[in-house]
Amino acid sequence: MVEALRYMATDVVAIIGPQCSVVAPIISHVASELRFPLLSFAATDPTLSSLQFPFFVRTAQSDLYQMTAVADIIDHYGWKEVIAIFIDDDWGRNGVSALNDKLAERRCKISYKVGIQPDSSVTQGAIMDILVKVALMQSRIVVLHLNQIVGFKVFSVANHLGMMGNGYVWIATDWLSLVLDSESPLPSETMDKIQGVLTLRQHTPDSDRKRAFFARWNRITGGSPQLNAYGLYAYDTVWLLANSLDAFFNQGGVISFSNDSRISSMAGSALHLEAMSIFDDGVLLLKNILLSDFVGLTGPLKFNSDRSLILPAYDIINVLGTGIRQIGYWSNYSGLSTVSPETLYTRPQNRSSANQKLYSVIWPGETLSKPRGWVFPNNGKLLRIGVPNRVSYKEFVSQIRGTDMFKGFCIDVFTAAVNLLPYAVPYKFISFGDGRKNPSYTELVNKITAGEFDAVVGDIAIVTNRTRIVDFTQPYVSSGLVIVARLEKERSGAWAFLQPFSRRMWIVTGSFFLIVGIVVWILEHRINDEFRGPPKQQVITILWFSFSTMFFAHRENTMSTLGRLVLLVWLFVVLIINSSYTASLTSILTVEHLSSPIKGIQSLAATNEPIGYQEGSFAERYLSEELNISRSRLVSLGSPKAYALALKRGPGNGGVAAVVDERPYVELFLSSQCTFKVVG
Repeated sequence: MVEALRYMATDVVAIIGPQCSVVAPIISHVASELRFPLLSFAATDPTLSSLQFPFFVRTAQSDLYQMTAVADIIDHYGWKEVIAIFIDDDWGRNGVSALNDKLAERRCKISYKVGIQPDSSVTQGAIMDILVKVALMQSRIVVLHLNQIVGFKVFSVANHLGMMGNGYVWIATDWLSLVLDSESPLPSETMDKIQGVLTLRQHTPDSDRKRAFFARWNRITGGSPQLNAYGLYAYDTVWLLANSLDAFFNQGGVISFSNDSRISSMAGSALHLEAMSIFDDGVLLLKNILLSDFVGLTGPLKFNSDRSLILPAYDIINVLGTGIRQIGYWSNYSGLSTVSPETLYTRPQNRSSANQKLYSVIWPGETLSKPRGWVFPNNGKLLRIGVPNRVSYKEFVSQIRGTDMFKGFCIDVFTAAVNLLPYAVPYKFISFGDGRKNPSYTELVNKITAGEFDAVVGDIAIVTNRTRIVDFTQPYVSSGLVIVARLEKERSGAWAFLQPFSRRMWIVTGSFFLIVGIVVWILEHRINDEFRGPPKQQVITILWFSFSTMFFAHRENTMSTLGRLVLLVWLFVVLIINSSYTASLTSILTVEHLSSPIKGIQSLAATNEPIGYQEGSFAERYLSEELNISRSRLVSLGSPKAYALALKRGPGNGGVAAVVDERPYVELFLSSQCTFKVVG
């Protein structure tokens, strides 16, 4: 930093650098005061793009995009929590902060983050202390935002602790790809420690210009050192500045400097800051840099309105064997893909989840199976789950005798839901109730608000007063209160043939027989001899004609058109009456009928007969407070056997007229009781 400040005292018009994000803010402040552009191809700290540093120009991609790529990878595999290990300086902290923001956008989070001192002198003991804590955590997804020296120390200790095996996922930012590109092949013992690791590399499109440059570089250097992505960005940065200076001079720009009184007042300091001067046309040179538009080794060099390079993209790399394998790309245009970004730029943008693809990965432990990403933490807090200790209807929930375990339908639903979660939920069941009678579910729910339980699992009805204090899941069984009553058998007797129709129906049917006979006689007696004769005979004809149509046996012929039309309609009505009567009579004589004097909650509430309810149920409060039924009429029943006994006795023998209970219990009760039925 001191060397940079001394260099600025030599009439500087631009600086290429620094290569360190930590140094960049200080130099950027000075560059802004002296009004000369600061072009950095390696300072990737996202905060350097702020308006605070107007003369800072980043000629590589910001870590903001790299962290977006990491977040997309994590979201692609369905992981929800990650652990971040970073260098504890401005670059490391700001990078992890950007990662946290991008994960939050995808409803993921950093569950644990820890910084490592930036000194290369950090000991393996200090790293081991950090990784031991990481091993106790729930998440198995580790993101490393480190430098080369500390990063390989972390992998070495992790390998020693057995953390590079099955179940772990290690994602390193582009520091690892820089080493792999620059120093390949690495020693075998080093490669063995990073098998299965994912890393990112700033994407540079393949081109003839790039291949020709690599050939020239290898002829000059003999292949050592090898070039990485930042080397290509450095080369393009030199050309970017050269082209911008050329445009600057073509526009009449002049290199001239002026002194600042604020700097002159600092004469006598060891840094000789008084020698610094302001570049008069620095704003014009900066404008030409930001308006640059040409194709370099790294692709198009063009800046957007945020002073960032357009079309950010990364290669996603899997360390495998003695080398690396590219499993896909990430671009800000289309997300994750196995197709190069240059191809996707020619197509309509598509960031749908179905379009996010990567090739298969060889994960740590040499497995192709995607790691689950979490385990039950050794230091995790157990959720306290309250469970009612029922004495009836144990099919829903019950405690296994002599243990702290529970079983039942509700427990099965809970465990199935927990097993579907993409993260660990450690919990323990806590019994609620004395085991001699069903506990009050309202009291059980209140235990959550009191802090005694974190949640409650069981056959708990969703009612208004409970929803005011706790949240419920979606219901997984049908609910509602129903009435169960005893049914009496209706036996058929000698007059059973009259039961298919009511009294009113019999009267209406007989009246129509008479009316139809009279109408037909009126239409026929003038032209039809069969409808003539003495009055007594005419009355008999009228009665007999309409009745005989029931059996299609009338002997009188109809001659008038209207008479035949009336007869046709009447025969159709007779057919319906005959069929209905036959079906009803057959049912009465062959099927046993059951009936109850209780027709619904209104008829039940209007009587003074006792009503049963399940012990501990909210039905008691509902009947008394909502329906205004006297509590003296309400009888608490503790089991299905008590239901059946009370209903069989009836209200006259110390029993109840009906039982009001929730539908799931009633359906279970009626599955083994055939003399009772839901009514109303």
